[in-house]
Amino acid sequence: MTTPTDTPKTVLVTGASSGIGEATAVRLAAEGHDVVLGARRTDRLDAVAEKIRADGGRATALRLDVTDAAAVRAAVDAIVQDHGRIDVIVNNAGVMPLSRLDALLLDEWDRMIDVNVRGLLHGIAAVLPHFRRQGGGHVVTVASIGAHEVYPTSAVYSATKFAAWAITEGLRMESDPSIRATTITPGTVESELAEHISDPDAQTYMRSFRRNLIPADAIARAISFAMAQPADVDVNEIIVRPAAQR
Repeated sequence: MTTPTDTPKTVLVTGASSGIGEATAVRLAAEGHDVVLGARRTDRLDAVAEKIRADGGRATALRLDVTDAAAVRAAVDAIVQDHGRIDVIVNNAGVMPLSRLDALLLDEWDRMIDVNVRGLLHGIAAVLPHFRRQGGGHVVTVASIGAHEVYPTSAVYSATKFAAWAITEGLRMESDPSIRATTITPGTVESELAEHISDPDAQTYMRSFRRNLIPADAIARAISFAMAQPADVDVNEIIVRPAAQR
């Protein structure tokens, strides 16, 4: 059940075509926010946006590749032109092709760095000038429990998610108090991320690791909570994982 907000915001959610991004867009729209869904898979994106609108929410689908800095900047500028402002960016786009280091899957390492780290930086760079001009804004980063723990096959992925945590914390330390920064740190969540693992060892390990899952909406609720706090309250990090995950 969702409660309509008294202060609707314009929110960009990246990686919104499935999983945590989709659940976040659906929940925030149901709460009355103006949601812009960004992702590369336009067919999935359009379907999610149409469902939101059919349920009475406000949603716009926008093809977006977060590894393209110019495209992210242009997308944010377009949102501001259309809506008058941008209040929140949920940096959710991420990939997780886990593998042992000795598998030497350099292309997959590069992809994780490009999406999980550079993609986050591109989002921050695009919104900060608008946040400063309008006197406030909120950067929400979806990291991972891998930011705090390293497992076999997770070395590079964990490194990118620690970087995401560190970048978001650095933003908080450097910014005026009117700009809030939150890291949402999920444990094992229902998503498509594990389906893109090509390394056999990592596939075997993840089948065991992902025995206990929570729905993506559990993370969406945490994002909603952080956004809903008064302007003088900055929720710096929320770790959300299955009660059975030890």
